[in-house]
This record gives sequence, C-alpha cells and structure tokens, in this order.
Amino acid sequence: MLRLYQFNTRTAKHYFCSVCGIYTHHQRRSNPREYGYNVACLEGVNPFDLGPVPTYDGVNHPADR
Repeated sequence: MLRLYQFNTRTAKHYFCSVCGIYTHHQRRSNPREYGYNVACLEGVNPFDLGPVPTYDGVNHPADR
C-alpha cells in the first residue's frame, strides 16, 4: 500500500510502500508538473544498466539556488 510523505513546504509529494518502506516515486518540488520514479522498483530493470544519471546530494535542492 502506498503512503504519502511531505515535509517543509509540502509542495513535493513523496510516495513509499507502507509494507517494505521503499521509495517508489515523487511529485517534484521544483516543478510540480514533473515526477521522479525509482526505476529499481520495476521488475526486470537494473538501474546500473542505464548509464550515467544526474544525481543530487539530497541537501542542496536545485530550486534553492
């Protein structure tokens, strides 16, 4: 079962499984019309096979600049 988690400005919406705790997807804070997905949740998808992917440190949000 999916659960919603929000914090700070409550603009972004983070979804996770209430059974195992894994993050599944989120509605972005910097652009609420965009979503991010944890492709590692998809059966048959190995995220390490996707090549270089931009990452963020989790502290410095792109919208804070």
